[in-house]
Amino acid sequence: MDVETKYALLKENIKNYGKIAVAYSGGLDSTFLLKVCHDVLGDNVIAVSIRTDLQPVREYLGSEEFVKKEGIKHFILKFNDYTLPCFKNNPPDRCYYCKKEILLRIINVAANEGITTIVDGSNMDDLCDYRPGRRALTELHIKSPLLEAGMTKKDIRVLSQKLGLYTWNKLSPACMASRFPYGTAITPERIAMLNKAEQVIADLGFTQFRVRLHDEVARIEVINDEINRFFDYDLIQTVVKELKKVGFSYVCLDLEGYRMGSMNNKVSLNDK
Repeated sequence: MDVETKYALLKENIKNYGKIAVAYSGGLDSTFLLKVCHDVLGDNVIAVSIRTDLQPVREYLGSEEFVKKEGIKHFILKFNDYTLPCFKNNPPDRCYYCKKEILLRIINVAANEGITTIVDGSNMDDLCDYRPGRRALTELHIKSPLLEAGMTKKDIRVLSQKLGLYTWNKLSPACMASRFPYGTAITPERIAMLNKAEQVIADLGFTQFRVRLHDEVARIEVINDEINRFFDYDLIQTVVKELKKVGFSYVCLDLEGYRMGSMNNKVSLNDK
């Protein structure tokens, strides 16, 4: 199907939902989904957002202004990930437990508004990586309209630009827990280190990147188009100095560049 056919199918599917709550992160996918849902269903749509320490503030900047401008009823919930037992051992299916707890809170808010249908921004690209959180979506009967319409990330960008959404060229966010190897404990102190480290890289003008934590080592991934920028003596000295300042003992650049879900390399086929 071409993108316009998928778009028509998406709107038709949404129309059949009636009254819905959108799990809204403020990223590319959920912003597009929320916009289309509101265009189709009007006031029969609410947005529910979760704020946690594992979501960098820069990832949801602009989201509250967008919802206010669109006139959508918006609920913001605080969630402390560190209360989950799975964070102690950080197993490969950690995302399942965290996602389930978050969705249960969204379901509760929706129920108080008389809504039984929850939708999220999962799309075709999410099927290409290890996503244990999808099990929670299935168990809790969460709908994924973008996925059902066969939409890819590229489709969503094209349509978002046509709709004039500020997120059309926004990079895909990822939970800060994805910066840790499985089996490494996730703590507030380590999250703070990573947030500061990634802000250093962002302030230097890099666009798509991650700083992964390996004990005392910071492993930096940047997209291949920008990797040559790192081979500048002054920039290297700045990065090393600033990342050691936030608590890392060693700083290295991953020569393979940025890869989505690079911490999933060691997950067995059975786990996937």
